Amino acid sequence: MRPLDFLTSIKMKLGVVILAATAVVVTVVGLGLVGGVPLLGAGVIAGLLALAMVQLLARGMTSPLRDMATASRAMAAGDYGRRISSNSRDEVGELARAFNAMAAEVQETDRIRRDLIANVSHELRTPISGLQAALENLVDGVVDGDTQMFGVMLNQTERLGRLVSELLDLSRLESGTVPLQLTAVPVHPLLEACANEARLLRPDVGVSITVTPPDLFVRGDQDRLRQVITNLVANALRVSTSDAPLELTATVGRASSPDGSNTSDLSNADGVVIEVRDHGPGISQAETTKVFERFYRADAARTPNDGGAGLGLAIVKWIVDLHEGSIAAQPNTPNGCRMVVWLPQFSRGAK
Repeated sequence: MRPLDFLTSIKMKLGVVILAATAVVVTVVGLGLVGGVPLLGAGVIAGLLALAMVQLLARGMTSPLRDMATASRAMAAGDYGRRISSNSRDEVGELARAFNAMAAEVQETDRIRRDLIANVSHELRTPISGLQAALENLVDGVVDGDTQMFGVMLNQTERLGRLVSELLDLSRLESGTVPLQLTAVPVHPLLEACANEARLLRPDVGVSITVTPPDLFVRGDQDRLRQVITNLVANALRVSTSDAPLELTATVGRASSPDGSNTSDLSNADGVVIEVRDHGPGISQAETTKVFERFYRADAARTPNDGGAGLGLAIVKWIVDLHEGSIAAQPNTPNGCRMVVWLPQFSRGAK
């Protein structure tokens, strides 16, 4: 703890330093005159003592600024781990804490950038390697160009296309260049359309829909909301079996926290709660927030050659956030996962 750290303003600190230095000079000069010390000698002694007093009291007032200058040069060279130590409660202390917060954010952004490059490189390399191997076999005459071979190549090409499309979509959402066309969207037809797509992809998996009340509406962008439900249903299909139907439900309610409890801080009014429930392996409690990160895939939900790049839920969260809603992954009883989407501003029976 430095001598003046308890003061909350640098102006007050400077004032205290000036008063202390003045008091030292006046006291020493006065004592010197009483003791018969020449004025010049008393002045020199008073000046030296005042300087020592200033150094003592001002200790640490500018050291955070010097530390920030050093840390800034280190960050410019790529070292984002530098932090400033300051217990001061004045403006310099606030600046030091703001600098630490900025440095932590820059460090996290750099980590995300490096992870993004590594993950994109990995995801692109897999289908490209498959295409290259297939083409080399065709050119060398190792295999004939039959329907099966062309089907494999088509699957790899489609996987590349999906990845590029998801990356572009995520980039647009993050940059805020995707305007929402807000309208009153009927919930039941929205869920029915997504369920029909699911039945085409997996005819062996049953899909049930429950909307309460049946004429429930939500205010949002219909295309983007359909993208949200489609992504959630597609993820649920990957872990579903023929004896484990999917359940799509919608009702009026409040936002929920990841543990399933209602929260009043997310919204002070009711909205539309849409749930996609599966009966697969589920998601562990530790992964309930990580699944919405880019390129993250839960081990229990990962299936071989499913083509998923781990971008779907990141896109879903961005769309829900744009609607000022919330999304949470919760356990489904007795097993499986519930993806719970809460959207504000609902109306019933009115467009």
